[in-house]
Amino acid sequence: MIHLPSGAMPRLLRGLPVALLLAGWSVAAAGAEAAAAPVATAQSLPGDAELEAQGARIGSVTIRILPIFDPEKPGERKSLFRLADKWHIDTRESSIDAQLLFRSGDSYSRRVLDETERNLRNLRFILEPEIRVVGYHDSLVDLEVVTHDVWTTNPGFSFGRAGGKNSIGFKLEELNLLGFGKHLAISHHDNVDRSSYELKWVDPNVAGSRWRSRIALTDSSDGNGQVLELERPFYSLDSRWSAGISFDHADSIENIYRLGDAVTEYRRDAQVADLRYGWSAGLQNGWTRRWFAGLRHQEAKFSDSPDAPIPVTLPFDRDLNYPYMRLEGIQDDFETALNLDQIARTEDQHFGTRYSLELGWAATAYGSDRDAAMLRAGASRGFRIGDGQSLFVGGGLTSRIEDGSAHDALFSGELRYYWHTSPRSTFFASLTGDTGQDLDADHELYLGGDNGLRGYPLRYQTGSGRALLTIEQRYYSKYSLWKIAQIGGAVFFDMGRTWGESAFLPTDNLGILKDIGFGLRLGNTRSGLANVLHLDIAFPLDGDSSISNMQFLVETKRSF
Repeated sequence: MIHLPSGAMPRLLRGLPVALLLAGWSVAAAGAEAAAAPVATAQSLPGDAELEAQGARIGSVTIRILPIFDPEKPGERKSLFRLADKWHIDTRESSIDAQLLFRSGDSYSRRVLDETERNLRNLRFILEPEIRVVGYHDSLVDLEVVTHDVWTTNPGFSFGRAGGKNSIGFKLEELNLLGFGKHLAISHHDNVDRSSYELKWVDPNVAGSRWRSRIALTDSSDGNGQVLELERPFYSLDSRWSAGISFDHADSIENIYRLGDAVTEYRRDAQVADLRYGWSAGLQNGWTRRWFAGLRHQEAKFSDSPDAPIPVTLPFDRDLNYPYMRLEGIQDDFETALNLDQIARTEDQHFGTRYSLELGWAATAYGSDRDAAMLRAGASRGFRIGDGQSLFVGGGLTSRIEDGSAHDALFSGELRYYWHTSPRSTFFASLTGDTGQDLDADHELYLGGDNGLRGYPLRYQTGSGRALLTIEQRYYSKYSLWKIAQIGGAVFFDMGRTWGESAFLPTDNLGILKDIGFGLRLGNTRSGLANVLHLDIAFPLDGDSSISNMQFLVETKRSF
């Protein structure tokens, strides 16, 4: 049983005004800022290579959790900030300890310390973790794990606008319940498709273990959904086994769009269940290779919607049950960077190769409605191509092989280029594309203001293929709003198109579409509830005469 610390409830209630200020724009993403400069290590301490060569072991491990605001820093001594620190329930050391990849007595390894920092950076309830060597004696290395707390309570209101459509919502959310790192949220969201209520629970370390759980229950104006998951992931590159079980069900009305307008609809009832086990020999010669064996159930049923304006030919039902095997490989090659996809926050970049290949066999003998080979594959790689320049390449393929031919086959590719032109500016370009063959009707591809073509209505063009080029010049200022939000900006150009026929209704293909625009970026640096708020103005350069000559977008994203 979890006991509420003495005085915790009054502190939560008194902190409501501060919560509203810190969480005002959140839509459920993480935020952070650069850590304070590390304390200098004494010159007498050996370096990492020397410690490892000497076979040093880890001695004491101290966890130090710093407050949201540091009263020793200029500008952070205001009464409002002191109240935020006072009313915030501090993260418990056990929540950090459960994520560490090392213990006292283990061999000292800088690689393990760096990987632990990467794992800690994925936690939304802290920011800028750092693991320091603070002492060395008798072949023992004493370590200090330093993290910074962020505001995690969100009695917030959210607003978004993309593709000419608004979305609103409210949420009562806590990312670090009573300091234990658990995530509990009750929310309401109203967008162009539906109005929904959701209850969500996420536990990153069940009972202090490596197991993770997630529960999400949704009640919408057009249906309902449930997500249940319990998993022990490969939590490190050297992990030896993994196991998990998951269930995902969604019953909803799906709209069919043409030129940004919903023209008709159908009902979709889908569920996916997965049971899996994975094993690995750990990290060897800079590579981790993992094998998985699992059983998967995929079902989708379609029916007419009584409110459909026009009748539509429904997609074919699918019922697939199959065992599968998957091989994954990860090369250990990581670096940290600053001011690329975030503002004033340490970012992890993977330059190594990553690949996965999964094969399954669905058969009527297993209860499937057909015999089919199931294929999933993916690969990615990062390249250092010059001073301050990097390129990341990735691709994926999913397909169902029936009667010797590919069905519902989709190939996706991505290129991302970064040129760090100065400490406070980055040139960014990306090229993404998808192309399908004999896609299931409910898998048609859209392109519009809600997925990258910012000057156009949402779901403006559709087809069996799409491509999008984005070019941005990003700026990261040294200024902030009340020490809470770091200020940045961008000018951008988008160009994209779709091709191929849709399985539902004919669509007008307008060819290549382009837009230009500019925007403000606000990085929420003291809250775990948002990363980057986008305020963009985009101008379409093509399209039909019915669209607006300016689009205003408000979005919260996990990246710049």
